[in-house]
Amino acid sequence: MIEIIEGMPDKVVAVNASGVVKEEDYDKVLVPLIEDKKEKYGKIRFLYQLDKDFERFTRKAMLEDAKAATQHFTSFEKIAVVSDEDWVINAMEIFKYVIPGPVRTYSNEELAEAKAWISE
Repeated sequence: MIEIIEGMPDKVVAVNASGVVKEEDYDKVLVPLIEDKKEKYGKIRFLYQLDKDFERFTRKAMLEDAKAATQHFTSFEKIAVVSDEDWVINAMEIFKYVIPGPVRTYSNEELAEAKAWISE
């Protein structure tokens, strides 16, 4: 499931993923939120946390993730990914070289630092 992280600056899309992330999470929560903020602010900031209860993405959710990333590729001013999953951190370390704008990765213990950086 994907839930909005409240209390962030208006220009920041901040979400928490836990349990099993499904296609509906993208269709009903994440994509509408990105599109709304993008319409209001042009460039937005993105904080994506996969918390300690995160289990996996369904195959359809992974496709939706790729689709959303492609459609909004140039919309992100900066991106913070928070996860304890090595494969997520490693993937972001590779992709950050093709993503326009700074990308940083954090562990779940560093969530406060990620929030501070994305809000600067």
